[in-house]
Amino acid sequence: MKEGPLSTALSGEIRFVENGAASIAYTVSGPDGDDAPTLCLVASTGRGPEDFAHLAEKLTEAGLRVVLPWPRGTGRSEGPLDGIDFHDLAADAAAALETEAGRGGAVIVGHAYGCWIARTVAQDRPDLVQGIVLLAAGGGKWPSELSRGIDVAMDPDAPEAERLAALRLCFFAEGHDPRPWLKGWSGELVKAQRAARTETGRDSWWSSGTAPILDIVGLQDPFRPADARDFYLQEFAPRVDLVTVDGASHALPDEKPDEVAAIMVPWVRALPGIAG
Repeated sequence: MKEGPLSTALSGEIRFVENGAASIAYTVSGPDGDDAPTLCLVASTGRGPEDFAHLAEKLTEAGLRVVLPWPRGTGRSEGPLDGIDFHDLAADAAAALETEAGRGGAVIVGHAYGCWIARTVAQDRPDLVQGIVLLAAGGGKWPSELSRGIDVAMDPDAPEAERLAALRLCFFAEGHDPRPWLKGWSGELVKAQRAARTETGRDSWWSSGTAPILDIVGLQDPFRPADARDFYLQEFAPRVDLVTVDGASHALPDEKPDEVAAIMVPWVRALPGIAG
């Protein structure tokens, strides 16, 4: 039997927070009160927080508080998609994280494209963020065929066989069923996210604040081949802890949620300023 991703419906209460013209919906689950560490997980290109469902369950079982925002224009989140940049998207996530974080401390977590937004949160709000977790962060560059593959994977009008092949190429390691990821895409969000990347000056976010970074990489991730494995170590050492997961590609948190949680929990609890 093939192992498949474990995405499912999100648990937790749906809440809303305002960020300027945007209204951001998010779920929050885990311990009540102010003393639990709070993690905000930012989803990948064109997708929502449902991909984190099983990972979030494991994190909350370990006593962490988990905030899962929907990007503006998806779920019940609303807000302008034209003329925005990384800082606008980061402010959406930061608003949800700040609302829920208490004395236990706060960590921002990004998956794939969401890593750029997580790093921007850390840059813009160093007062809020005690740690940064990167899940399947891309290296400095990757083959153009992978960007084209994302376009095919998300295209509802493309033949299903081509979409599945693109998902295997870009997101899933051998033995994992990509079929659940035929759903859950927003073309309008992808367009806005790509434009936001173009609109954002590199110097305004690249240094990613000063918080420690946990860089978790799937060994089969084509966006992070072996010769780019130490990319963030080269950029930000000694702030970075690099950990690899075998049998995972770019859909890392959905392919290997148990392993990812097992790596994240002790690292988060060891951060300065985080409740034990």
